[in-house]
Amino acid sequence: MDQAASHKRARQRHTNRVVYWLARMPLQFFLKFYFRASRVGYEQIPASGAAIIASNHRSFFDPFVIGTMSRRPIYYVAKSELFRNPVLAWLISALGGFPVQRGIGDRDAIHTAEELLARGELVLIFPEGTRTRPGPLAKPRRGVGRLALESGAPVIPVAIIGTEDVRNGILLRRRWVRVVAGKPLEFGGKQPSTPELAESVTARVWQDVAELWESLGGAPAPQDLEQPELAGVA
Repeated sequence: MDQAASHKRARQRHTNRVVYWLARMPLQFFLKFYFRASRVGYEQIPASGAAIIASNHRSFFDPFVIGTMSRRPIYYVAKSELFRNPVLAWLISALGGFPVQRGIGDRDAIHTAEELLARGELVLIFPEGTRTRPGPLAKPRRGVGRLALESGAPVIPVAIIGTEDVRNGILLRRRWVRVVAGKPLEFGGKQPSTPELAESVTARVWQDVAELWESLGGAPAPQDLEQPELAGVA
């Protein structure tokens, strides 16, 4: 399955419900009893309708932990390199993943996310663009702001901690994993996006993510990453 096919599958089809629930049930048990997972803020994730989930990113495991915050599937971006293996590409796609090329403005990934939101799905975005471990949060990229403006969907800030070093080769270390979701942020409905406006919206979202992160005991961001005032959004 090449990347174009993965995007097409996400845009035109739903997750594979059999694979999704077969993976979800043992995962919830594993999170509870092995990682002692603490998940707060279920009520912030809507039971229906489009929403963007914006989270910090520490581990390959993050989409699966965050996915258990919702009773319905969450679609998520995954690095394009994972889709080079056809079996892995099929599995990721079946669980709601679609590829993103990191380090560039990947229009295909944005387009897929927009189409998913247009049909009322939940889409998980990692504004840092890649995994950040260890230490404070990295500076976010403005893609989440652009997506929020162009789709009109609310953004739910999420912070996750404890997953940064769970991987030990093919094994998983036992760690205390915690995730928390904050109140949805509205930005005035669907509207055109400019780089400046997208950056401002991203800054507002990241301010809430950073507050949630610090509430979990995460390291504060350096002074040069402090968020500016939100301006120009209805």
